[in-house]
Amino acid sequence: MVLRKFGRRSDHRRAMLRNLVTSMILAEKIETTEAKAKQIRSITEKMITLGKRGDLHAKRQAMSYMLDETAVKKLFDEIAPRYEERQGGYTRILKLGPRRGDAAPMAILELV
Repeated sequence: MVLRKFGRRSDHRRAMLRNLVTSMILAEKIETTEAKAKQIRSITEKMITLGKRGDLHAKRQAMSYMLDETAVKKLFDEIAPRYEERQGGYTRILKLGPRRGDAAPMAILELV
């Protein structure tokens, strides 16, 4: 896994990624920078794999990472069964173009 630092301290970076992954599970689609989307993609796919396992230990592992209990419930009850037959590749990154304020490359990360 490539560690992108995003110019933040480790605690801030971890909190940001946890927030983005939780939002991704709840909304199923988020707009962010390309670098953040690439980083979140791997974590989100690991969470969906935990959801596919479906046992108590997997649920507790997901709860320890995600910030919202409703996100974990949605992951295990709605999202994971949808990908039961699929062997990975649960997300898609669509590149948008530069952001107006600072010209950062933007992307949409969504569930397939």
